[in-house]
Amino acid sequence: MVLSVIVNLSSPPSTQVISMSVDSQSSSSRRQEIAKTFRIVGWISFWIQLVLGVVSTIIVLLFGIFSQRPGSPSNNPGSGFGIFLAICGLVTLGVGVYLAFRYTRIGRQLLSSNPNNHPSKLETVQVLRFGLLVNLVGMLLTLLGAQAIVGTLVARSISPQAITTQLFDPNRIISGLDMLVVQANTNTVSAHFAGLVGSIWLLNRITR
Repeated sequence: MVLSVIVNLSSPPSTQVISMSVDSQSSSSRRQEIAKTFRIVGWISFWIQLVLGVVSTIIVLLFGIFSQRPGSPSNNPGSGFGIFLAICGLVTLGVGVYLAFRYTRIGRQLLSSNPNNHPSKLETVQVLRFGLLVNLVGMLLTLLGAQAIVGTLVARSISPQAITTQLFDPNRIISGLDMLVVQANTNTVSAHFAGLVGSIWLLNRITR
């Protein structure tokens, strides 16, 4: 009886040590897996947003320059407001690109051997939520800008003046640059969508 009591008293500490060791290894493995996910998703989101953002910025700048020519049909309040919203969407996309790059830095910090360099879960979740908000606002601004630009183009194409003069006045015809600026807005929306998907994926990965 005494021997049984001694065995029972001595067993739990060793079991607890083994359990703590297993839990520590499991936690470290999960942290490394999350870190790799942050780096991969962060870089994919970063490059998609950067490439689409640069292309859209060039097109919007060209449209802004050529639409200011005297007599240009694109020089009207509707197009101007649409371009303003498109630029706002590109500015928020720049913030989204920075946040995507920050995701890769978070992944790098999680891989550090120094526990003091590991970001807290609360801080990481806040960054991801801010990324979601930025991409949602940017997508909304870009969609509103696209609506204004497309509405202006539709009004030009179906107006009686355009119908009667488009065969004689080239300025009344919807040009390729007009269509390119619509494509630029589509690219910006796609870039924000990519950032949105990346943030949701990482947020789901870290909170489950």
